[in-house]
Amino acid sequence: MAADAARPATVVPGPATTGGLRIPSVVRKPSVPRTGASAVVGGVAPVEIAVSGLNKRFGQNIAVADVNLEVRAGSFYGIVGPNGAGKTTTLSMITGLLRPDSGSIQVHGVDVWADPIAAKRTIGVLPDRLRLFDRLTGAQLLYYSGVLRGLESETVRARSADLAAAFGLEDALNRLVADYSAGMTKKIALACAMIHSPRVLVLDEPFESVDPVSAVNVTEILQRYVAAGGTVILSSHGMDLIQRVCDHVAIIVQGSVLAAGTIDEVRGNVSLEERFVDLAGGRKVAEGLEWLHNFSD
Repeated sequence: MAADAARPATVVPGPATTGGLRIPSVVRKPSVPRTGASAVVGGVAPVEIAVSGLNKRFGQNIAVADVNLEVRAGSFYGIVGPNGAGKTTTLSMITGLLRPDSGSIQVHGVDVWADPIAAKRTIGVLPDRLRLFDRLTGAQLLYYSGVLRGLESETVRARSADLAAAFGLEDALNRLVADYSAGMTKKIALACAMIHSPRVLVLDEPFESVDPVSAVNVTEILQRYVAAGGTVILSSHGMDLIQRVCDHVAIIVQGSVLAAGTIDEVRGNVSLEERFVDLAGGRKVAEGLEWLHNFSD
């Protein structure tokens, strides 16, 4: 933190300034190395996220049924499933946004619900259907995200500059977030999730509405983060993306984990998409739509 704070204090305008912006070429790595519980012992990384017996229902609807997950430090872990399968509900409980009916969740050895403040210090979150303070500019949103995490002003501004450069948001920082496109909103929200250099990133559909060029850039940022010892758990409908970038995957259907493990273990001798379709109930034959073949004109 000391190295960060020593950098110039005017790189990104704070809420009441209009100063210039210095753009570095890459995101800086944290000044404090990721050690301790995340260190690899005996060639096996420790468990960073441990989910056991997780259950959640809304009225008569069972959203999550006895979910068990184990995500090790330094993993790029994907969660896939059909719409309404319970992915968002599971991630919301892992991050402390939604209380489970039963079960336990530990992140970096801390019980999320017994000690939520300590647990949330280690987590960066990009939630589904995110709501932002969109009457702030991008620079102001990043600034407040950083100071609310306890970072010093100079550190926040330096990291904001790095993140803006990495996500291609330099020209948008002084505009209201309300005026951002859907893809830009997703990127500024991801930047806010990363500004405090968390050990764990929990991302719900991080590539939704993001253009292909930006998606490649974001993927590279996340891969470098994982290579440095960070842990990413994300949900996505993009099977090609999950198969390409993730090292582990869990398939959730109707609130239950039907398969989990390395990509190769889960997909077997077929593609991940074929394995997913098979577990989700197979392909549906479209019948009764013959009228669609008789054009109205």
